[in-house]
Amino acid sequence: MAVGSIGLGAMPLSVEGRPDEEQAIATIHAALDAGVRLVDTADSYHWHAGEVGHNERLIARALAAYGSGSDEVLVATKGGRGRPGDGSWTVNGDPRHLRRAAEASAARLGVETIGLYQLHKPDPAVPFADSVGALRDLADAGTIRMAGLSNVDREQIRTAREILGPRLVSVQNRFSPAHQSTRDTLDLCTELGLAFLPWSPLGGISLSAVDDPGAGNPTPDTPFHALARARGVSPQQVCLAWHLAQSPAVVPIPGARRPASIRDSAVAAGLALSAEEVAGLRL
Repeated sequence: MAVGSIGLGAMPLSVEGRPDEEQAIATIHAALDAGVRLVDTADSYHWHAGEVGHNERLIARALAAYGSGSDEVLVATKGGRGRPGDGSWTVNGDPRHLRRAAEASAARLGVETIGLYQLHKPDPAVPFADSVGALRDLADAGTIRMAGLSNVDREQIRTAREILGPRLVSVQNRFSPAHQSTRDTLDLCTELGLAFLPWSPLGGISLSAVDDPGAGNPTPDTPFHALARARGVSPQQVCLAWHLAQSPAVVPIPGARRPASIRDSAVAAGLALSAEEVAGLRL
C-alpha cells in the first residue's frame, strides 16, 4: 500500500491538552484531504485512566465519517505500553498481553486485520525475541498484516528481521534535527528496505506532545527558520523536507491538533531542498 511521503501522528488528539472531538476529527479529515494516507496511533494514546484505545476509537469514527477514500488509509497502531493516567508510561512486552492488545485494537478500529502493528517498546523483563514472536504469531493468525518496531536499536532490528522476515516493514524511532542519536537505525532501515517513521520529527523546531513542559521552547531562530523565510514557507515544512532528504526510507509522522497544522505539514512533500540547503540545516 502506498502511503505517500508524510503521515499523521494522531497522538496529540488524545493525550494531555487534546482538542475536543469535533476538532480532532476535523484534523484527521484535513490530513486525508491533503493526501495523507498513513495515520499513526497506539492503544496507549489516551489521557485519563480507563481510556485505553481512545485514539484508536477516535480514528475509527473519523474514517467512518469520511466516507469514500478512507479504505486507502493505512492505520498503524502499537501495543506494549500503558498509561496509568498519572502522566507516566509503563511497558509490557509479554506475548500474551500483545496478542490480547492486538485483538482489542482490531476491534476498536473496526477491522478484521490491522494493516500495520508495531511493538511500542522492548520490555526489559521479557526476552525481545519472545515479544517479536508474538507479532509473528499475530501475522500467522491474520490479526495483523504487517509488523513494525518502535524504540529499538540496530541489533533488535536485525533480530526481528530474522524472526519476521518480509513481514517486518517499519521502524519507528525518535529522530529529528535535535535528536539524531538514532541515525544508525535509520541507516540500517535504508539498507534493509524498511520504512523509517521518525516520531517527534519536529524536535528542535516545534514542541511535541511528548516534550517535557519544563524543557523550554525550541530556539526561534535557526537555519531552519532562516531558510523558511527565504523560501516563503514554514519552518516545520523545512524540517519535514530535511527529513525526506535524509533517505528514501523516511516517512515523517508529525503530530497535529488543528487542521491547519497538518495541512501545512503535508505540503512539505512537495518541497525539494538542494544538497547545499540540506547541508546548512543544523541546530
